[in-house]
Amino acid sequence: MKHNFKNLNIWKLSIELANEIYAASDLFPKNEEFGLKSQIRRCAVSVPSNIAEGSSRSSDKDFNRFLEISLGSLFELQTQLIIANARNYINNENFNLIEIRIIELQKMTSGFQNNLVPR
Repeated sequence: MKHNFKNLNIWKLSIELANEIYAASDLFPKNEEFGLKSQIRRCAVSVPSNIAEGSSRSSDKDFNRFLEISLGSLFELQTQLIIANARNYINNENFNLIEIRIIELQKMTSGFQNNLVPR
């Protein structure tokens, strides 16, 4: 069954998250331009991109595979954010706000998966 990704809350929230990551990573030091800054941005973009790509698949099982990739990217992003915070590239307040959004999106994505393809 095909889904319109633009109507999915997990896609909408992941777009917001990607924009927050871009804003936060604008403050990273210049020497991280091709390091953590680039990696964290690619990871943040991967989340809504995989949701969108998966939504076009002909079966819910295929869509679920892309949701798994998206979920993996969320955990990767959370890890990269922890590293950025430890290196003082992002302040604690911003870190906490973004991490809460990541955890919320992880839960929502898992819940969506459970409703899509019952386990």
